[in-house]
Amino acid sequence: MSHVLPVDDLDALLAVIVDTESVSENELALADAVEASLAASPIQVGRLGNTVWARTDFSRPSRVVIAGHLDTVPVAANLPSRLITGPDGRPWRWGRGTVDMKSGVAVMLHLACLADAPNRDVTWLFYDCEEIAAERNGLQRVVNERPDLLQADLAILMEPSGGVVEAGCQGTMRFTVTCEGLAAHSARGWLGRNAIHQAADVLNLVVAQQPNFGEVEVDGMIYHEGLNATMIDGGISGNVIPDRCSVQINCRFAPSVSTAEAEARMRALFEPLGRIEVLDLSPGARPGLDKPAAQAFVAAVGGVPGPKYGWTDVARFGQLGIPALNFGPGDPALAHRDDEAVSLDQVHHCADAMRRWLTE
Repeated sequence: MSHVLPVDDLDALLAVIVDTESVSENELALADAVEASLAASPIQVGRLGNTVWARTDFSRPSRVVIAGHLDTVPVAANLPSRLITGPDGRPWRWGRGTVDMKSGVAVMLHLACLADAPNRDVTWLFYDCEEIAAERNGLQRVVNERPDLLQADLAILMEPSGGVVEAGCQGTMRFTVTCEGLAAHSARGWLGRNAIHQAADVLNLVVAQQPNFGEVEVDGMIYHEGLNATMIDGGISGNVIPDRCSVQINCRFAPSVSTAEAEARMRALFEPLGRIEVLDLSPGARPGLDKPAAQAFVAAVGGVPGPKYGWTDVARFGQLGIPALNFGPGDPALAHRDDEAVSLDQVHHCADAMRRWLTE
C-alpha cells in the first residue's frame, strides 16, 4: 500500500509531490499516494484509472469542484527538487512541476485532508494526462464515466495564476500541414520535387499572418491570439530529395471564437499549401465573471482578476455550463521551463485564501 503523504506540513508535502515524478502517462505512483492520503481522512474517495476523486456530503446548499492535474511535462534535469532563494529573497522550491501544477495539487491535498467541515460541499479531482492530447485527459474520462462528479455551482482549477484569479482561457488548435513532393537522387535533383522547399511557403505564411493574431477583448478581458510553427519533420536521407515534409502549427484563439470558426480559418489559410491533419482542437472559455458564484469567490480570495493566457480545463467545465475560474500558486510564465520554481509564500497565500473561502 502507498504511504500517506505529510498532508499537515504544506512545504514538506509540496517537496514530496514534486519529487514523485509523474510525467504524463506515468502518474500511477503519485495517484496511489494521493488516494492513500485521502483515504486516511473522513471523506469519500474513489478512482478512475489514475484520476483520484474525493467528496464531502454535508448536504450544504452549494457544491464546488476543485480540480488539478497530477502530470507534468517531461523532466529536463530538474528533479529532484530543491529549495532556492527566489528573486524576492525568499524561499522558493525549484524543480519540474513546481509551477504546473504540483503546488496547486499540494494545496488541494492539504485542504482536502483538513478536519474542519467546509461551509459548502466539495468535490476534489486529482486527474491525469492534462499535458498531452485532449482525448487522454483524465477529466474527460470523468465526463464520460462519472458526470455526476462534476455537478457543481462553481469549479476552481488550481492552475498556476500567480495567486490571483485568472478568468477564462484561450482556445487551442494543433495541426500539421504536409507538403507532398517526389523523391529522387540528389545528384539528379531536377527529376524530383523537394517537399522541404515547399514547406517554406507554409512557414512564410505563418510569419506573414502575425499581424492578424493579436489582442482580442472578450467580456472586459484582453486575450492574446497566436499562430506559431512548433515542429517540422521531413527527409529520408542526406542524398535523397525529400518527398514529404510536415509542419506542425499551433493556433491560440480568443474564447469568443468557436472551434468550428478556428478550424475553418486555418483550413482557408493552409489547405492550398498542403494536406491538413488536425491533432488537437479545444474550445476556449469566456471569463464568466458575471456569474454570482464566481463573483463571490473573487471577493473572498481578493486581488484583481485577469485573463488566462493558455488553455485549461475551465473550458471543459464551461461546455458543461458550470462557471469555472483558474486560481493557484506559481507564475505561469515559469511553467514548463527548465528553471521552473514556485514561491513558498505564494503557495501559503493560496492555501490560506482557499481555506478562508471554504471555512469562514
